[in-house]
Amino acid sequence: MQIKTTPDSCFNNISDYQYQANYIRVSDTEGGFMNLHYIDEGPKDGEIILLLHGEPSWGYLYRKMLPPLVNKGYRIVVPDLIGFGKSDKPIKRSDYTYQRHLDWIRQIPLQLSLKDITLVCQDWGGLLGLRLVAEHPDLFARVMAANTMLPTGDQTPSDAFLKWQKFSQEVEVFPVSGVIKGATVTKLPTSVLAAYDAPFPHESYKAGVRQFPLLVPTHPSDPQSANNRLAWKNLQKFNKPFLTAFSDTDPVTAGGDKIIQKLIPGCNGQKHTTIKNGGHFLQEDQGGSLVKVLLDFMSSNPITHT
Repeated sequence: MQIKTTPDSCFNNISDYQYQANYIRVSDTEGGFMNLHYIDEGPKDGEIILLLHGEPSWGYLYRKMLPPLVNKGYRIVVPDLIGFGKSDKPIKRSDYTYQRHLDWIRQIPLQLSLKDITLVCQDWGGLLGLRLVAEHPDLFARVMAANTMLPTGDQTPSDAFLKWQKFSQEVEVFPVSGVIKGATVTKLPTSVLAAYDAPFPHESYKAGVRQFPLLVPTHPSDPQSANNRLAWKNLQKFNKPFLTAFSDTDPVTAGGDKIIQKLIPGCNGQKHTTIKNGGHFLQEDQGGSLVKVLLDFMSSNPITHT
């Protein structure tokens, strides 16, 4: 598999994301290996919070949430999906599949021996993270889902998603920071927009960004539809605390929280919330509010071992 690695120099001017870079090696499924980047902050013996980003962002999306969570004594692990951030980037779009992404990100909890994980997932962070919860429920203590879903292709996607999918394939130069800007409700500084563009100094680095919208199951015969249906069967047995914290102005995932609340038993009795004045990337718009919701969720549902 041919890969590209974004030069470190591309990240030199990002002033608000100065964390030590860590890497694990993951198989490219073709006899080689790639480097998957993650940050690992806070005490090693602290309760673990795993923050999963989506498309076309990277771990930088969670920068506002990191300091207050670390200050509370939690261990925060934030990976960059393969093809994003500081992780390696296969250059062929055909190298990106839903299953490969799942197998690559699965290596984070497995190689780092993480357990009693509190998962926070948004966008593709949920398409991958909820599959992990379904397949490895014993690794997870709590889940907070924000603006995400686990689609099976059995329901017609929203018009907003279909428009996004069409745009992502037809636009000549994929505007990474422009997508972030268009899916937030607050005005983002030039420096923040530059940070979202940093992993992609050229179109040749954007194969994953381009392919991700096509990997979402949109019809019943999609390659991962059956696996996602099976995952839902497992999630319907997940009794550990599960919270939805969707924003109020995201047309792509609107209503998904109600479906999750209905189907996953761990949602029962939780203080589900709608984050006000938040777009699709609510970590940008309301990172502080999301932290408060997360901390309350965790303190209200302490980890117990029987």
